[in-house]
Amino acid sequence: MRWVLLAVVPKWLKAILALLLLPVCVGAAVATWRVMSLSGGADITWAPMAAGAACWLFIFLMLPKPMWLYVLGHELTHAVWTWLFGGRVRQMKVTSRGGHVLITRDNFLITLAPYFFPFYAVLVILGFLLGHWLGGWSGMWYRAGFHLLLGAAYAFHLTLTWYILQDRQPDITSQGWLFSVVIIFLGNTLVLLLGVPLLAGEIPVITALEWWRDETFGLLQQIEDSARHWLGRIRS
Repeated sequence: MRWVLLAVVPKWLKAILALLLLPVCVGAAVATWRVMSLSGGADITWAPMAAGAACWLFIFLMLPKPMWLYVLGHELTHAVWTWLFGGRVRQMKVTSRGGHVLITRDNFLITLAPYFFPFYAVLVILGFLLGHWLGGWSGMWYRAGFHLLLGAAYAFHLTLTWYILQDRQPDITSQGWLFSVVIIFLGNTLVLLLGVPLLAGEIPVITALEWWRDETFGLLQQIEDSARHWLGRIRS
């Protein structure tokens, strides 16, 4: 997947920023684990989602991978995030071997968005929201179908993103590997911290975000205390 305009921030500065964000990553991981562990009782949600993910995993492992469909979603994600930042899309090319998009604006979020923004899962959500508003889709079978498709779509995003990351990706190398990994991790974690509470309805979103904040600040406090302890021992 290719991008067009380079960000002006040098890679070495992004690497330093990535290192500074590592405690935020740890805090996000711990908060996500807390949310997931306390949302496991929502069987009406997780059972069909797990079934949808399992169906996709069978397709992923046993059948030819639908790379053209993935590349289409990848490039459309670049386009959507370009529009969100006020840019324009001038050209797009999609093939099963890769694609590119010509845009008038770029930043690290536009470049890395396809790796943390589950395009087809968002389409599933928007489609069922539209059906709910216009067609009154609210019964148990509609909800089960929604979670089934959502599980398949999110598994599609995770597996094929991991699959293409086995090869050298210009999107990643343009931003630096460390910085890219940190941003992709934080982006995917934020999707879970927002999505799981909304789907399961057991943990408020604001509570999940507060846990992220508290876990991050708690870790930073531990790092500060450890640094002061070792500095005190060195001076003594």
